[in-house]
Amino acid sequence: MELALILTVIVVALSFDYTNGFHDAANAIATSVSTRALTPRAALLMAASMNLIGAFLGTGVAETVGSGIIVAPQGDRGLLVVLAALVGAIVWNLITWWFGLPSSSSHALIGGLVGAALASANTVQWTGIFQKVVIPMVLSPIVGFLLAFLVMTAIQWIFRRAHPGRVNRGFRMAQTLSAAAMALGHGLQDAQKTMGVITLALVVGQYQTGFEVQWWVIVLAATALAAGTYAGGWRIMRTLGRRIVHLDPPMGFAAESVAASVLYTTAFAFHAPISTTQTITSAVIGVGATRRLSAVRWGVAGNIVTAWVLTIPMAGLAAALCYALLHLVPGLSSL
Repeated sequence: MELALILTVIVVALSFDYTNGFHDAANAIATSVSTRALTPRAALLMAASMNLIGAFLGTGVAETVGSGIIVAPQGDRGLLVVLAALVGAIVWNLITWWFGLPSSSSHALIGGLVGAALASANTVQWTGIFQKVVIPMVLSPIVGFLLAFLVMTAIQWIFRRAHPGRVNRGFRMAQTLSAAAMALGHGLQDAQKTMGVITLALVVGQYQTGFEVQWWVIVLAATALAAGTYAGGWRIMRTLGRRIVHLDPPMGFAAESVAASVLYTTAFAFHAPISTTQTITSAVIGVGATRRLSAVRWGVAGNIVTAWVLTIPMAGLAAALCYALLHLVPGLSSL
């Protein structure tokens, strides 16, 4: 039973990674596609490639997710907790994708872990969640908004006397680099979350001790995320690239550059699993606010913030229900 469960968990984890890819593809390329810096298919190919490379750049976030969110019991019961967490996260990802809302796959996974742990009466590491999830969850959008506003203001001042056509052409070329940097940051952050869950499953299944991420886990997580990204998430791309604010190339460059910088800093310096979705969305709103406040469609932004707030509790509820339903399966009711 244990081997079958751990294989199931790995397959479902990679399925979550794939949904993460197509759900969050918009994070990396929506701005560059909306400004016509890249064609949609070229942007997706670039994003998938950079996601793949980014996944190999570190494992600090993976170790945080694997060891710093919950304490799952050893054996089949612990694997059931991890499985329920993954299914809950996938369900919320699919719901928000269907409605075109750029919610956080990262927070869906964390919410799933918490919900499944509470449903199974296991330990939730609230201190770790507060330090590594809640604080970065609050600070990263604020930092993204403020930095994007300042960077865009500086760009407007520096190029205030330049010809608009030449400025747009130059920043359209520069967006190729900023979009690649954003995609690299997405791979660095989001692939590690799946690595962390698979490592957690291996630990509770007693297939390894310690939370060091094995090389084959990195390869599988990187490949699944890249494949999902290439599949594309067009519903969310329309929301992020066009419905919040109409972007031009300088604005797209500023938003992508700031968001990528925030992703790298939190991953390398703090090992914090922040939301790439929240980071790029807040940066887009920040650059849009430099025009005038009315340039931002605040109703759309409000719907996105509502999805952010609901993600952890709703994914947790879905995971808790999944944990209960799994006990109806013959052979699992005694776990």
